[in-house]
Amino acid sequence: MQTSEIVIAGDTPGIEWRLPVIRFKGSDAKAPSVYIQAALHANELPGTALLHFLCARLRKADEEGAILGDITIVPQANPIGAAQSHFGEMQGRFDLASRTNFNREFPLVALDDRESLLEGREALTAVNRLKRELLHMAVGADLMLDLHCDDQSLQYAYIDDAFWPEASDLAAALKMEAVFLSDGESTAFEEAVGYAWKHEGKAAKKTRLPGRLAVTVELRGRCDVYPEMAKADADGLWNFLAGRGVVRDDAFVATPYEGPAFALDNIEIIRAPQAGMVLFHRDIGDTVKEGDLLATIVTRPGMAEGDIEIRAPQEGLVATRSSARFARRRDDLMKIACAEPSKAKRKAGTLED
Repeated sequence: MQTSEIVIAGDTPGIEWRLPVIRFKGSDAKAPSVYIQAALHANELPGTALLHFLCARLRKADEEGAILGDITIVPQANPIGAAQSHFGEMQGRFDLASRTNFNREFPLVALDDRESLLEGREALTAVNRLKRELLHMAVGADLMLDLHCDDQSLQYAYIDDAFWPEASDLAAALKMEAVFLSDGESTAFEEAVGYAWKHEGKAAKKTRLPGRLAVTVELRGRCDVYPEMAKADADGLWNFLAGRGVVRDDAFVATPYEGPAFALDNIEIIRAPQAGMVLFHRDIGDTVKEGDLLATIVTRPGMAEGDIEIRAPQEGLVATRSSARFARRRDDLMKIACAEPSKAKRKAGTLED
């Protein structure tokens, strides 16, 4: 195991950020290489917990010569966001300086132009230098896992159509309860990695990428940071690495993924029509039918005539739910994964900012 730090100069004198990187050298040049990061949204820590326990297992495997492919791990990918606090609460999703989501606006470059990511860094802001360092490491691997979490949610993942159904082994290993098949049309980290691979060489854009994987894994909710849960997730990720030949494990047995996969166009995002207190009637993991009562918005406490009922637009699986119990107008309350497309129009790319 090798450890190092990438130093990122701050945008004001006397400030710098340090990005720890952990590397395990593989013994087989033909084995896939892997890049895994967590906490790009700095306040999403289930992935950091997973990697803490996975690294312990990888250190043991390293001593036993069981690591076949090169593995690069960045357990806390956003030291800038981790230092942002407003009235005692970490603000890890958006850069306070630019108001930009830390998981947006990654450069879209072809794999052949990978080294251009590190050119002229001194003229960029600290956040953009961080993004380029992360992307440079990731596109050089064969497999990339970006570990996130939702607010309150099932275990699921965003997977580009170009990697499906080959990526069902990851869904099975992590016991995912759903897969969202994305269209690869945004500047999020996962899709910037996929873009680089799709545009490798001078041939036409690739639509299938066998042997590669770029995925955003949503490890349940932000508060789901527990040792036993993280250990189980680390074991699942180990099994994925074993199945792909990155580590050697003679006891590994592959299992099929039997859960559902939904196109992003089939995700109903339930929003609050007005501001008010939220009373949820359904929880994550529930299957609802069209017309079922999902939540009540209490707009005028003490006056029942101000209550607004929100009902399911179609049958589906409640995949996520907000932890907030007061909503502003148009706040997201739930995501429901459905068999049929939503009637709401959706632009290509990510579901939310």
